[in-house]
Amino acid sequence: MKTPRPVIQVSGCRKTYKSTVAVDDVSFEVFDGEIFGLIGPNGAGKTTTMECVQGLRTPDRGNISVLGLDPFRDVYALQDRIGAQLQQAQLQKRIKVWEAMHLWAALYRRKASDGDRLLEQLGLADKRGAWFMTLSGGQKQRLFIALALINDPEVVFLDELTTGLDPQARRTIWELVRDIRHRGKTVFLTTHLMEEAERLCDRVAIIDQGRIIDMDTPEGLVRRHCPERSVVLKTDDDHAGERFRGVPGVTSVAATNGRLTIHGAGEDLVMEVIRCLSEERIRVTDFRTVLPTLEDVFLRLTGHSIRD
Repeated sequence: MKTPRPVIQVSGCRKTYKSTVAVDDVSFEVFDGEIFGLIGPNGAGKTTTMECVQGLRTPDRGNISVLGLDPFRDVYALQDRIGAQLQQAQLQKRIKVWEAMHLWAALYRRKASDGDRLLEQLGLADKRGAWFMTLSGGQKQRLFIALALINDPEVVFLDELTTGLDPQARRTIWELVRDIRHRGKTVFLTTHLMEEAERLCDRVAIIDQGRIIDMDTPEGLVRRHCPERSVVLKTDDDHAGERFRGVPGVTSVAATNGRLTIHGAGEDLVMEVIRCLSEERIRVTDFRTVLPTLEDVFLRLTGHSIRD
């Protein structure tokens, strides 16, 4: 299988603001065609790292390459090949949606019809004549995505794209991000929302206090750091708990109000519990699994919740 080429390479990046170290010796690669997430709490160094990669901030030291270009020396050549949505992005209150799209198209020497087509694709055609200030949060984010795509970029940067959006708008944006990748683009995003990273990202790097503490697929991180699993079921069988204690991988069984919570480790735990149910003919009226998440991984690696 052909190894994907890295389109972003960051090595030993450090950025300080007076006595504050915002980014400390950060290194990672982003591969062609993937959605890569830099995840961590607010203030962890995500935005600073992304801005250094885009050439918006100059690191104190380290090497950065995007599409084989230096984001500082080759800034003008790179701008035509990347698209970006910034965390604090805003437009004039009374600029109309079509005016913003046509302005961006002109800046990148694209046809106005390219902007109109993006509005159609992103579900904003009916808002074409609306002022920016009248758009909902989700509509504004869709507009910023459209602006980021106007130059048909190879790499798209998305910084905290769904912060402050309601769950329905958030899921709509997730579908748009997946569609960007399906167009053959590479997506580099930052988020402090662990569910977002799990749903979207092919690989993630966890950053905390300016340092990357681990990097892998979401599934790989969970498998390595949080192998625990739980099965919660309801049964009238008084001897079920005793039988489950003998199941391979089970570490404990707790009974509460007719429900059994079976704790264990390993990917085969759920299968082994189901096998026990079948072999022992244990009747259950409720059954669910509780699996660890990236939030659990973050807690395990840092000792604190991402919301702390």
